Amino acid sequence: MNRFIPWLKVLLFLLCLVPAARLGWDFQRDALGANPIETLTRSLGTWALNFLLITLAVTPARKLLGLHWLIRLRRMLGLYAFFYALLHLTSYLWLDQFFVWQDIAKDILKRPFITVGMACFVLLVPLAATSNAYAIRRLGGKRWNELHRTVYAIGILAVLHYTWLVKLDITKPLIYGLVLALLLGIRVFWRYQERQRQLAGAYRKQPGGRIIPIVPKP
Repeated sequence: MNRFIPWLKVLLFLLCLVPAARLGWDFQRDALGANPIETLTRSLGTWALNFLLITLAVTPARKLLGLHWLIRLRRMLGLYAFFYALLHLTSYLWLDQFFVWQDIAKDILKRPFITVGMACFVLLVPLAATSNAYAIRRLGGKRWNELHRTVYAIGILAVLHYTWLVKLDITKPLIYGLVLALLLGIRVFWRYQERQRQLAGAYRKQPGGRIIPIVPKP
């Protein structure tokens, strides 16, 4: 399988560009409905959330299905989540607000869903900036992992942002929320199992049934 990974990465790279290309083409030929700017901005945000959840799904799929090669695609998927989030933000700042920073600041302060959306993007920036081997070496594996665990909080905030955005029909945000809950819940379950194994390994039972802690030798 390893020899096919480079080709798979190229194919994945091109496939991930398809939503952006299609939206750009539809926007150019005025095929996005009565409010094309709103449709474009929301669609880009939805794709950012899609890629975020797909990225979070890599680890469960790898462990449950034994597809260990998937881990080599996770970085690209995560960067595409940032890419679509950046396009989503750019569409809002440029096409909706025309880079009028005073109005943008008021919008961020007065509209909670925009406040949460901005918080998501700010949290995504360091993850995208450190998604490379150099950053892992500089930060160290432990610090790098701690930083990238913020993706769980980002996922929660992103779903909240989407829910507050649509306001009335929350069917789609609810589906996204359930998928996110499943992806995070399975991680919590695995962490609990690992903790139980660690605790079990730290104690041993005496012949009389007495359990004593195992003290490691110096």
